[in-house]
Amino acid sequence: MKISKIRIYLVAMLLITVSCRCGAEELWRRDSAEVVVLGDSNTWLGGDSCNRDRGWTRWFCEAFRPASCRSYARSGATWTTTPKTVRDVDGYTEKLGDNNVIFNQICRLADDVSAGRQARPTLVIISAGTNDAWFKAARPGALDATAAEMLSDGFPAMMTLAGAVSRCCGILQESYPGVRIVLLTPMQSTAVSVSDISRAGDIIEDCGRRMGLTVIRQDRDSCVKRTREQRRRCMTTDGTHTSVEGARLNGMMIARRLSAPDNLHPADSK
Repeated sequence: MKISKIRIYLVAMLLITVSCRCGAEELWRRDSAEVVVLGDSNTWLGGDSCNRDRGWTRWFCEAFRPASCRSYARSGATWTTTPKTVRDVDGYTEKLGDNNVIFNQICRLADDVSAGRQARPTLVIISAGTNDAWFKAARPGALDATAAEMLSDGFPAMMTLAGAVSRCCGILQESYPGVRIVLLTPMQSTAVSVSDISRAGDIIEDCGRRMGLTVIRQDRDSCVKRTREQRRRCMTTDGTHTSVEGARLNGMMIARRLSAPDNLHPADSK
């Protein structure tokens, strides 16, 4: 009799757990996600409203169906800053620049939230790192520091990739308590060696895990593969920037990852 009661209790608890997790997944994906996307050119290609075919954000929105999704991404953006970087919410460029950094995308987001032009984000996706690995002369030492060595705060910390990821994500967590942050490491590219892209990905992943964030390794899981793009442009138009098909497959992959029950929780790099 006791064994039967225990079995009934365990089955009931299992059903409740499954029901709660399925309910949480549905609520997150369709009903409550106010999504903000930060990043560089491959995100920028989707446009501010995430509705352009060559950007992964357009296809992500179609599959993930958030309450809202807005992009603050800029072509040429880097995680890392330079000694000349200052807070700049008004400047605009589509090229590498001292102020074209993730930090200033966060500042523009903050201004828009304060002014009521943007809903307070519940999910922030950041896809950057290609330019940090690509333009070494403009970002010297960007890949030298590790997450363990990074400075925990202070503006100079953002001149390394580890410091920039840590500081920027810390600002987001402080500004929007409870926000979920997802880090997308850079995809492979014909313009950057696999080792440099992998190094950037390792740093971003290590920072994310130490902060309890979700990390998706695009260098491993994206449809863009350096060797294939070197032979024939398939998922990119130039070896770095996605074609419509490349963007579609990437966006669908990211949506699947973030819609899976196991990915409703942080620190879940696959």
